[in-house]
Amino acid sequence: MNNEILLNEFNLSEEQLQQFYTYYNLLITENEKINLTSITEIEDVYIKHFYDSLLLTKEANLETIKNLIDIGTGAGFPGIPIKIMYPKLSVTLVEPTTKRCVFLQKVIDSLQLTDVKIINDRAENYISNQRETFDLATARAVSALNILSEIVIPFVKKDGIFIAMKGSNYQEEVENANKAIKTLGGKIDKISHHELPKNKGTRVFLTIKKVKNTPTIYPRQYAKIKKQPL
Repeated sequence: MNNEILLNEFNLSEEQLQQFYTYYNLLITENEKINLTSITEIEDVYIKHFYDSLLLTKEANLETIKNLIDIGTGAGFPGIPIKIMYPKLSVTLVEPTTKRCVFLQKVIDSLQLTDVKIINDRAENYISNQRETFDLATARAVSALNILSEIVIPFVKKDGIFIAMKGSNYQEEVENANKAIKTLGGKIDKISHHELPKNKGTRVFLTIKKVKNTPTIYPRQYAKIKKQPL
């Protein structure tokens, strides 16, 4: 299949490429029943969902990371593509919408993925017994960085990283989030730009390193985070 060529640079096996094709078919079939994605053309799915998700593997050494949490994963991006590429990685997918969680379970079962946990809850509720337990946390286009940081950074171990996946208009978000990131124990370590194939846009990765523990008063309830961002 020609669209597999789009993933060539990630050195995937035939089995992994087949898993991506199965994932695509599940996404399209289930998308007719529930809202999973507005992107449905196969080339666009491969570029804007699969390739885009796998770009994160260029920003962190996944060989040295034991566990990853993907906040607001939706239809499984970027968590499931990363799991396909790194099958030994322990992955936790956090998604508050129940129908999407049912879809995620179908994908996990169909692809025979192991050590993947689906959390059907809001992240700020799930944090209670998962504080500072993850090597890597990620979120893709979930909300503004100052809000997102308070939700995500508390999950990250000291010396771990949070990678926020953003579009090209990220500068203002970074400026507005600097205080929040510092308050929560983080520091912006790196900002990287990647062009998607076939001029499908730019993806920016903001890597935030956890340099000290997050004060236990964070995260607050979402309504307060949104009303009064740090």
